[in-house]
Order: sequence, then structure tokens, then C-alpha cells
Amino acid sequence: MEQDHTTAQPAKNETGRDHCSQCLKSQTLCICSEIHPIATRIHVLILQHPQEPDKKLGSARLAHLSLPNSTLKIGLSWRNLEAALGRKAVPAQWAVLYLGSGFGRKEHAVAPSLQFVSKKGLPLEPPIPANQITGIVVLDGTWSQAKALWWRNPWLLKLRRAILTPGERSLYRELRKEPRRECLSTIESVAEALVALGETNETSLELKKLFAKLLDRERQRKSQRRPGH
Repeated sequence: MEQDHTTAQPAKNETGRDHCSQCLKSQTLCICSEIHPIATRIHVLILQHPQEPDKKLGSARLAHLSLPNSTLKIGLSWRNLEAALGRKAVPAQWAVLYLGSGFGRKEHAVAPSLQFVSKKGLPLEPPIPANQITGIVVLDGTWSQAKALWWRNPWLLKLRRAILTPGERSLYRELRKEPRRECLSTIESVAEALVALGETNETSLELKKLFAKLLDRERQRKSQRRPGH
């Protein structure tokens, strides 16, 4: 999917309501005017499950629109990394954000929030230098959908495995109940991983700030719908 930073235009969804043609969110939640391209060395490949349900507060497309060096693919399976990415790639130079629990695992970490592990989930020794990683794969969907993407794409086993250890909980807070304490939104996961792999702190701050604006819009919308408003 090619990056497109043209002016967002409203489009009609199946219910007839106006939705932005760029971020695909309702006009009340559209924050495309707040999106500014962020340059990164690392390429981000987001694989989104086609039935990912949270179209309203989902963050994968926001991450993609913010990162010129990114690819967003929607589907269930691809033949290999190159097929998903649309260009040549060396699997050993790519990492997939692994679906294991990394809460509290800081030993041997590349940075406080990221750790490379073996297929058995054990820390790699010696650890992989961050500058050897040129791209990351992020699975977008519910917990069960992300696991489905993992098992339907066996080529992911050829990539490095990286476990995120978030320093704090997701910005979703009361807006979405996560199945596990360490769960983050896709854009937050991308932000954490990029900084852990050597991108600037500003990269993470900008991505999280954009996500926070989306959530603030939703909180405002909910408060206006309460009786007495």
C-alpha cells in the first residue's frame, strides 16, 4: 500500500455516514490534519487481519499514514516476507513482534522495552545489535486474530523474534479492555519498538501524541452524548 498524504476527503460507508477516505474514520474522529510524516531508518510492515473489528479506534492506519517508510497489508496469509512487503528483503534482518508475554523481562534487552528471543522464548546470547534490524513486522487485530495471522504465515518463523516489555499501560485505558496487561495498540507497539531499535525519542512521542488525540476525540464524543450535554 503506497503512502498518500493528500488532503483527506469524506466518503460514504455502507451506513451512509461520512467517513474520511484516508484514515477511514468518521469525520468526528478524523485527525488527518494532525498527521505529519516521520522519517525512520526501519521499515514497518503492518499485517492487518481483514476482520479486525475496531474500525473506530484502531490505530494501524494512523501509524502507516504517519510513517512514509511503512507498508500496510490487509489479509490472512502471504507466501513470504517479500510477497507481503512487495520488494526484496532479507528475513534475518527483520523482526516480528512476538505474541509471547515479555512483561518484566529486561535482562539481555536491546533497550528497556524490547528483547530478542529464541523460538523457545529464551533470551538470545549474545543479543542482536539493533543496527542489524532493517524492518519490523507488526500483527494487527484482536488477540485471537493476531495468533491466526501468526500461524497462517509460517515464514514469520524465519524472522527474528522480539518481545515488547511496555513501561506503562496502553493509552486506551477505559476505552478498550485489553486481554492482557502488557497489550498495547498497534501504533504504541510500533512507537516502542522503533525507539528500542535506535529511532529518536521524538518518533515515539509523535506517534503516541497522535494516538492520544484520537482517543481524546472519542472521549469528547462520549461525554457530549451523555444526558445533560
